[in-house]
Amino acid sequence: MQVDLTGKSILLGVTGSISAYKACDLARLFVKAGASVHVVMSPSAQRFVSSLTFEALTRNPVLTEESESWASELNHIELGKKCDIFIIAPATANTINKIAQGIADNILTQTALAFKDKILIAPAANTQMLAKTATCNAITFLQKNNYDMINPQDKLLACGDVGSGALAEPTEIFFEVAKALYSDPFWENRPVIVTGGGTREKLDEVRYISNFSSGKMAKSLCVALYLRGADVSYISTMGFEDLPSAINTIEAHDAKDILDATQTSVKNVTTDKHTLKMAYLFMVAAIADFTPKSPQSGKLKKSELGNTWNIELKQTTDVLATIDKSAIKTVGFKAEMDTKKGLNNAVSLLDKKGVDAVCYNLLKDAKSFGGNENEITFITKDTQISLGRADKLTLSGKILHESKKLIHKEDINV
Repeated sequence: MQVDLTGKSILLGVTGSISAYKACDLARLFVKAGASVHVVMSPSAQRFVSSLTFEALTRNPVLTEESESWASELNHIELGKKCDIFIIAPATANTINKIAQGIADNILTQTALAFKDKILIAPAANTQMLAKTATCNAITFLQKNNYDMINPQDKLLACGDVGSGALAEPTEIFFEVAKALYSDPFWENRPVIVTGGGTREKLDEVRYISNFSSGKMAKSLCVALYLRGADVSYISTMGFEDLPSAINTIEAHDAKDILDATQTSVKNVTTDKHTLKMAYLFMVAAIADFTPKSPQSGKLKKSELGNTWNIELKQTTDVLATIDKSAIKTVGFKAEMDTKKGLNNAVSLLDKKGVDAVCYNLLKDAKSFGGNENEITFITKDTQISLGRADKLTLSGKILHESKKLIHKEDINV
């Protein structure tokens, strides 16, 4: 899925770390997302990567000690004014300590001192350099003063030491920057549970009954929520790859797993005394209506089964109807193929399942599953709003916009 940063302008600061080459991948991710990317490099950063590399990637001139000009916008004052956000990646321990102390002795620290909007810092340094009291104090000071820190990785470092200090992966940094740009006060720190994927009801140890759900809609919804600042828990049978690490993922297999995990998660978010906002539940999972009555251990042999295999099924517990929804806003998802009764079936879920809203999706056939686009009608007791057809991440944003309206002033927790 592609996060859209069209119309956003990002200032990327690169300092003198061996991981400076990863900033090239980061710049490429921003450009691919549609952002306008501007780069400022410290003198030591130029020892690892040339400014020409970033100019080729971003199609914008790079601000360095040598290129700074007061006859254009390429200087440490004007460049920052045209950018929405400043991400310094990699940021050495030296740079972190300088910024905390207000020291501006090179072009990058001068730009940071002059920048008035959000600054994110992705440290990259030897473990001991980051662990020193001065650096720890500098990081703490910056965090208390509205700087966001993107934690380094714990791994084998270029110097040969093992520990915390490796630059976070470019995709992780990208998500953190996008999150800062997409931040929505309504969703920020709000607990949200999302279920996704098609359940797999076990026949024996190697076979199961399932459906064609790809889990893409649920995954897109998780990313959309994360970008807006929500505290996301994702319960799914699939689709955990390439998600931001801050999303809490819970792996499930069958309908019972989904039920148990959802009940536990709902109980946790609704009884947590530290939760100041009403939680949401988005039930996107395609949960099987029936499961084998007697799943077998081991692998059943074809020779033992004979020419036919009669499988006795029993109904699964209706997760959406069973869970306690009294202290949580719930949005159900309904996929239908019946052009005449599909909409009415979706509307009936409001009362049958006791949900606050339903996302209705009319499918043509089995080929409709697994695509990158979807078409949703957002249904409440009072409205039926067509969200149109779009890629699933864009559509997720529209769903969240409508879901905000489920919170009313009379609700205790908003």
